[in-house]
This record gives sequence, C-alpha cells and structure tokens, in this order.
Amino acid sequence: MTSPDIDHGLLAPGRAGSPAESATADTAFLRAMLDAEAALTRAQAALGQAPAEAGRSVTAAAGSARFDARDIAHRARGGGNPVIPLVADLTASVPDEFGPYVHRGATSQDIMDTAIMLVAARTVDLVLEDLRRTERALSGLAAAHRDTVMPGRTLTQHAVPTTFGLKAAGWRSLVLDARDRLRGVRASLPVQLGGAAGTMAAFGPPGDEGDPGTARRLTAAYAHETGLAAPDLPWHTLRTPVADLAGALAFTAGALGKTAADVLTLSRTEIAELSEGTGGDSSAMPHKRNPVRATLVAGAARRAPGLAATLYASMVAEDERPAGAWHAEWETLRDLLRLVGGAARDTAELAEGLRVHPDAMREHLRLTAGLIVSERVAAVLAPVLGRGRAKALLSDLAARTRTEGRTLAELLTEHPELDALGVDGLSFDGDGLPLDGEGLPRNGEGLALDIDDLTDPARYTGSAGILTDRALERQ
Repeated sequence: MTSPDIDHGLLAPGRAGSPAESATADTAFLRAMLDAEAALTRAQAALGQAPAEAGRSVTAAAGSARFDARDIAHRARGGGNPVIPLVADLTASVPDEFGPYVHRGATSQDIMDTAIMLVAARTVDLVLEDLRRTERALSGLAAAHRDTVMPGRTLTQHAVPTTFGLKAAGWRSLVLDARDRLRGVRASLPVQLGGAAGTMAAFGPPGDEGDPGTARRLTAAYAHETGLAAPDLPWHTLRTPVADLAGALAFTAGALGKTAADVLTLSRTEIAELSEGTGGDSSAMPHKRNPVRATLVAGAARRAPGLAATLYASMVAEDERPAGAWHAEWETLRDLLRLVGGAARDTAELAEGLRVHPDAMREHLRLTAGLIVSERVAAVLAPVLGRGRAKALLSDLAARTRTEGRTLAELLTEHPELDALGVDGLSFDGDGLPLDGEGLPRNGEGLALDIDDLTDPARYTGSAGILTDRALERQ
C-alpha cells in the first residue's frame, strides 16, 4: 500500500509520470525556495553586503541539508506560508556566524514568488521541448498529406473538400503560436525582491540620479544568480508576471485541445479517418481502442481556462501584500503548469503516433453523392444560367439526390436545361472555377461540361496545397 499522504496522480492520468509533474512536485517547490534563498545570499555577497563565505555556506546547506517537506508544510500553518519554517531550518543548517545572512532583508513573498517563477521557468522549458516534438510530427504529417483530400466539415456537416495536409498545418500553426507565447513569457519571468512592503528599505540606500543604488544593483545580481529577469518594480501586488503566465498556459492548453478535438471526432468508429497509434483498452469491451491521448488533452483544455481565471482574479490584490489573493495563486498555478505539461507530453505522443486513413477520407467524399462540390457547380453555371437560376437548379438537384438515391453527376448529365447548352471549350483554373481566357460562355451561347471533372472533389480544394506550403515555411 502506498502512502496515503502523497498525491500520485491517481485522478490525474494526464499529468501522471510527466516531466511537468516532477518539476512541480512539493520537492521541486522546496528546491526552488532553497535556490532562491541561496541566490539572495550569493547576490548580497557579490555586492559586499555579506561575506563571500556566507554565500558559499548557505548555498552548500541549501543543496545538501535534509529538509522535510511534510514537516515544513504542517509548520507553515502557523504563519500562512512555507517560507517561514524553511528559513528557520536553513538558518539552523549553516554555521552560527552565517545565520544572520540567511533571508537577510527579504520577506516571505520575495522568496515564494521567486521560487514560483523558478518552478514555472523549469516547467515551461519542459513544455517547450514537447511542443517542439509535436511541431516536428505535425510538420511531417502536413507535408506527407499535402494533397490528401478529405471532407471539410462545418457545423458537423460536410461542406466542401479540404486536405488533411491543411488541417495538420493548422494544428502546427497553433502549436507555434503557443510556443511563441510561452517563449515570451519564459524570458520575462522575474525575481521578486521588495522587502517588507515593497520599498527595498532593508537592502541599502536608494542612490540618486546618477547611481542606481544598492537595492537596484542587488535586484540585478539576484536575477543573475537565479537566471530570471530583473523587474523594474517589486511586484508583490502587481501580478502581471502571474497573469501573463496564466494566459500563455491557458492558450497552450486550448491550442493543443483543438488538435485533440479533431482527432476525437475523426477517430469515431463511423468516421475512422484517423486513429491513435496506441489506443487505450476498455474495461468492459475488448474490441475498443480508445483515443486516450486525445481524451486526456481535451480534458486538460477544458480545465485550464478556469484555473487561469482564478489567477486573473488574484490580480485584485489590496495594499502592499494581500490576504488571500496571493495565497490563491500557489496551488492554482501548480495545477495549471501540470495540466499543460501533461497535455504537451500527450499531444507529442499523439502526433508522433497518429495514423491517417486516406481511403476512409476518399470514401466519405462520396457520402453526399457529389453534393460536396455543389458550390463549384453553382459557380460554373452562374455565368450561363444566372446566379439565381443556378442556385435554384442546384437546390433542386440536391433534393433529388437525397430522394432518388442518385449522384449529382448523373442528374447533371441528363438534365435537359444543361443538355441544351452544348458548346465545347470551357476550362477551369487551379481552384476549379471557369477561366475567362477565351471568353466565358454566356446564357444562350452554349456550355460543354466535363461532368466527371466538375464533380471530382480532388479538383476543388482551392488553395489548400499552397496554404499548407506557406504554413510549413514558418519556423
């Protein structure tokens, strides 16, 4: 029996075992708080505010001493945050002469916020790596299926033909959008250093117009030691970094969720145009191979906006340190990082193993008996019959395909109104529309139609191939 006190992700298979889960564990947050404390002492030592040996001693203790996360968590109830008991334990772990340099001038929020940014930075790096995997896989799918024709669907119904290459290129575009947002946020994640009420009074003189001041230099040194950015102001109640991070993470979840939603639809038994490389089993039905990866990603995409909303709500932070707004961020941000980290892992696996079934796509193009290209036929007939008459004719033929069980091509071939228009020479452009090069035939001048060509879905994919190529040029 496993320990009842540890969250193993039993109810969260999407993040269970993911790199993001480890990067956001209690031990990871504890490590980040210790890293923040050690970096602060080193930064102060670099500016002569602490002995150099103090920086080395605190860093060594933070890296090697044993700290009990569970014990710290229980003791955190006394002051409302885990930094207070951690500082006591860290101070006890260094020689007495260096104890005064642990947490010197800082407030708990300085360390907690910096630790949260460290955890976020480390987790986002993992997410970006999985997005790179996904982008590479989708790029390959888009190129391989540039001209694989499939039904385009709008409002759940067949619309006009499209290509799977364009669909995969669209998924990739969203992944790159998410990557760019996360990269921007990652580069701007800042340290926090403001002292008791954000004035930095305990860190040295403010300087003057020609001197940035000791406090400002300390912020820069602290940022250097942690690898985070140096903020212009302490942001104890100015929660832009957390809000920006929340927005980028929620966007990423939604971007990955779009791919998952399409895979879930297109892998339905009655559609089967796609399938996951390794589907999941059912506890009751041996024949099933469920799209588990897509299911988990879709679940994450539905949860992420609510978590982001909580983080946005925490921007309403009163005074110089809020009671509750700051505290509401901790678990919420961890959950969001875990969700997106797990979704990124699962989407990478999904994209790398996705199976495309062009035969099913071609078969489904015939489900509407040729009506999937009715827009093209209407465009060809409109200059000859007039737009209103062409639309009425196609509406009538569409109704007949449904009631008579015949194809649009058959009905077009024998329609007396079209049979009377018998002049050769109409040609079509790359979008499947009639050319004007030698004068488009008008009503009464006749019109010869290659019905097979006119009703071929592969001849009416518009600029899908060009759009796919253009999308794949993006790096």
